[in-house]
Amino acid sequence: MIVETEAYGGFTDSASHAFKGITKRNLAMFGQEGRAYIYFIYGSHHCLNLVTKNEGEVGAVLIRAIEPAVGVDIMRKNRNVNELTSLTNGPGKLCDALAINLTLDKVDVTLPSSPIMISSRAGPERKVASSPRVGITSAIRRKWRFYDSDSEFVSRARLIYP
Repeated sequence: MIVETEAYGGFTDSASHAFKGITKRNLAMFGQEGRAYIYFIYGSHHCLNLVTKNEGEVGAVLIRAIEPAVGVDIMRKNRNVNELTSLTNGPGKLCDALAINLTLDKVDVTLPSSPIMISSRAGPERKVASSPRVGITSAIRRKWRFYDSDSEFVSRARLIYP
């Protein structure tokens, strides 16, 4: 279950990888919606984004945290972590836990046969809160981080801003 995301716009969002145009790294962001955009950051972590705009437009959503439901033993082995709430509570952590890396960039996440598949499923009603994106001081007025305010699995619970 995805419990935390951040939205990234295109050319008007200075925090977006698309802000300065197309590069080899961000090419997936300019492609078809429903594709994964995966990048490597800080020399040690991968991040998973979902392309949300049609080809020619630009936008993506960073998956910041998930609540693991199946495959927990494999995730624990991949991360060498036992505490469930620390397993996938951050973009780099969830990619490590799910073995997501650059080889999966541009895969179609809407196909059941995809190595990364995102689907909707009925579940309990969630209380969604919003805040500025984590670590993005240049766009603090944009409350583009969305998270389940009751989840123990979010990366940074209840950030408080004036």
